[in-house]
Order: sequence, then C-alpha cells, then structure tokens
Amino acid sequence: MRLPVINPDDMTPRQREVAERIAGRRGAVRGPFRVWLNSPELCDRVESLGAFLRFESSLPLRLRELSLLIAARHFDAQYSWNAHWEKAVAEGIPAEAVRAIAEKREPAFAYAEDQVFYRFCTELLEDHFVSAETFAEAKEHFGAQGLVDAVGSLGNFSMLAMCLNAFEVDLQADREPPFPDIRGYARAAG
Repeated sequence: MRLPVINPDDMTPRQREVAERIAGRRGAVRGPFRVWLNSPELCDRVESLGAFLRFESSLPLRLRELSLLIAARHFDAQYSWNAHWEKAVAEGIPAEAVRAIAEKREPAFAYAEDQVFYRFCTELLEDHFVSAETFAEAKEHFGAQGLVDAVGSLGNFSMLAMCLNAFEVDLQADREPPFPDIRGYARAAG
C-alpha cells in the first residue's frame, strides 16, 4: 500500500470513531478504508454510502454483487474482484458469466433482467451514456429507484476501484486471480 496504515494509537479521535464503527459493521478495517481513514469525514460518508448500496439497495443482492464485479473488472481492481467474485456466484450469477466478465467477453446470464442490468452498466461505463433501448428495457425491469441505485452502485464501486488502484491497496501478489487477465495490480506494481 502506498500510504502507511494508521496505527490505532496515532489516530485522531474522529479517525478512531470512524474506524470503530467500520470494524463493528464490517468486522475489521481493511482494504480501501485504511486509505480513506486519512480523510475521516470522507471515510465516514463513503462507508455509509457503500453500506447502503451493498446491504440495503433496492436491487437484488446478486445484482449488487454483479455491479461490483463490472466496476472491478472495468478498472482492473484485483482486490475487489478477489473479494467478491465468489459472493456473486453464491448469489446466483453463473460462474461462466463471471468468467466471461473476467475475460472481457460478453456474458450469458440465466435471467433476462441480469442481461439487461449488465448491458446498462457496461454501456454507462464504456460509452458514458446508455442507449434509449437499453434504458427503456432496464427501467421496465428495475423502475426509477432501481436505475438510480444501479448508477449509485457503479459510481461507488468505481470510486472504490480507483482508490484501490491509486494507492495499490493489498496488491495480493501471493494470490492468483481466479481467471486470466485480472492483473491490474501486477501491471501497476510491475
């Protein structure tokens, strides 16, 4: 990691407060939160947003995990990918679809709504816009709230990926990515 991990004894009272809340909710302060604690107000707000999007969003859990994988792969964020690909499969995203995303191929999903969700997310990330056809189809499946939550998820998980990459958080040199070509950190660290 490019920034030193803040020793709990050296934390300001605000950093300690935020760190204790994160550890209580997530089990420990790890990954990007070790970076964000350098700005405790940002860390507090990012953690709250992330908790909402991961645990309370209107989207089904499998799509929340899928949005994280889509953003992680888009930004080659190995830490996020390694932390979530198995969760996505456990929630019902087909392993072959996860492999296709890892290999930057078009995935096939078991549910039509998952295919629409994937298309909506990838158009937004790659083209910076969503086609009228994709938008209409996605709105039919997810409604206005679901689309807003989808964009919020992509934005949050993209910010997460950028943090992980910029600060080289947990490069995981000892952990082989489960699928080929998920080596963003190997490129950055190499």
